[in-house]
Amino acid sequence: MKTNDLGVQALWVRRRLWEMTMRLRRGHLPSCYSCVDILVALYYGGFIRSISKEPKHPDRDRLIISKGHAIAALYPILADFGYFPLEELDRYGQRDGILGMFADVKVPGVEAISDSLGHGLGIGAGMALAAKKDGKKHRVYVILGDAECNEGSVWESAAMAADYKLDNLIAIVDNNRLGILGETVGLDDLETRFRSFGWITNTVSGHDFDALFQVFRNAQRASLGPQLIIANTDKGRGIPFMEGIAEWHNKMPSPEQERLGREALGL
Repeated sequence: MKTNDLGVQALWVRRRLWEMTMRLRRGHLPSCYSCVDILVALYYGGFIRSISKEPKHPDRDRLIISKGHAIAALYPILADFGYFPLEELDRYGQRDGILGMFADVKVPGVEAISDSLGHGLGIGAGMALAAKKDGKKHRVYVILGDAECNEGSVWESAAMAADYKLDNLIAIVDNNRLGILGETVGLDDLETRFRSFGWITNTVSGHDFDALFQVFRNAQRASLGPQLIIANTDKGRGIPFMEGIAEWHNKMPSPEQERLGREALGL
């Protein structure tokens, strides 16, 4: 898919996410909206080798959303790729559905449980190391939140991945600069920190499809070690009254705000 078509696809994902969350009246919309464009670029841009008819195919690429509260951002994409019927989106968070608010491997296309922050990079590094030892060519992608990088387990995993020169591991930080308690602190120069561990690093706009395509292409060509991509994003992207405001982390809109949200999305 061409980059100029991806904005339309991303809007479709945001609309489906809005409908899913408003129906349930629970969720983490702003955290989802900040990484939608990253996921759309990875899947519709063809960077992730997905095999929907055989979700556990040994040659598939793996994607782990380490910020597990944003897993809903992946659900419309997986449904569109045929991992499960689109009708499952209407049962999001319901007892008769398979899609929960946090990542669960019972969902086809979801690779790891990541309810507790800080573990996705370690899981991904383990998968990448296993692929190396088995002589496999698939890649492992991990999407982390920037606030999540305060977890010590992230840095233990970063050290291990660099030590084993895991050039099949690509980590993407959804750098929206906000956590549940407000602005992220102490993480001003993630690129320098990861580079000091031996990672190859790049920074890019997480909402610019051309830039995302270029950095993903470069990451796939690299052969010197693990890759880090810092994607600068806006939390709540697409909903003006949510963008960049920490209190909307898991807050639900009022009826009037819901109307404004639908209007912003063209619903």
